[in-house]
Amino acid sequence: MKAAYFMKHGGPEVMQYGDVPDPVAGPGQVLIDVHAASVNGADWKVRAGHYAPITDFPYIPGRDFSGVVSALGDGVKEFAIGDAVFGVCDVGQEAAYAEKIALRSAIVARKPQSLSHTECAALALIGLTALCSVEETLQLKAGETILIQGGAGGVASFAIQLSKHLGARVITTASAANHDYLRSLGADQIIDYNAQDFTQAVSGCDAVFDTVGGDVAKRSFAVLRPGGRAAFIASGNAAPASPRADVVSLRPKVGRDRAHVERIVALVTGGAVRVPEVTTYKLSEAAAAHAVSEGRHLRGKLVFKVR
Repeated sequence: MKAAYFMKHGGPEVMQYGDVPDPVAGPGQVLIDVHAASVNGADWKVRAGHYAPITDFPYIPGRDFSGVVSALGDGVKEFAIGDAVFGVCDVGQEAAYAEKIALRSAIVARKPQSLSHTECAALALIGLTALCSVEETLQLKAGETILIQGGAGGVASFAIQLSKHLGARVITTASAANHDYLRSLGADQIIDYNAQDFTQAVSGCDAVFDTVGGDVAKRSFAVLRPGGRAAFIASGNAAPASPRADVVSLRPKVGRDRAHVERIVALVTGGAVRVPEVTTYKLSEAAAAHAVSEGRHLRGKLVFKVR
């Protein structure tokens, strides 16, 4: 099969496209012909060596996908060959940048007919991350105010809509070029981070959801009310230490199961959340896609159209 992969850590230029061995469905797994796979911020960080060093090459990145079941492992009863499905790879598993992928059937969900493979691939990991962060980690309630950092990104744009669906007031940060887009998603207040210090514009928030990291994460504690909580997904595997004793710093646990993926489907097909803006690439253009992702100023999602 064809895949996008790298043979060493480095910049976007180390991404290659070529033939690799086909995966095989083991017990409890399905083999999926991948039609679309999305690019996530974690992908370029893995490639660049920001996480644990990769020693087994070629290494195929990619954490979410949409496709069609082409083979069943022993014990799989809930799917049939030809079923359209989508999902997120298991924790510790990647390899969605390929024409085929094998993974546990229990974490895969059926693709709704109303959504394309490209749309489902764009929604899978961002939706899962937003759900685990906003609903489960922050436990956001109706009437509360949340600041979502980096609103135009995939996870944040889903989180804005989810927070509005839950009945919260949503403040977000973004460059001026993205303000109309974020208003259309339901944001109540948008701060241009190039023109205004968010710590001067906002205070008394019940919750913060940070998707940016770095200095933005550290300064986010300042806008919380006493007893507030902040969740961080761009500061590594652990939340940054809170400089305040009266607020809580949290790192969401983004697990894998079918129920969460089905919740994404329900939110989107029910009209509460819309599909993000999508820019598509060929799988052979992985280096270019990674360069855009690593620039960190994209709007919406980047998706490979594999078939």
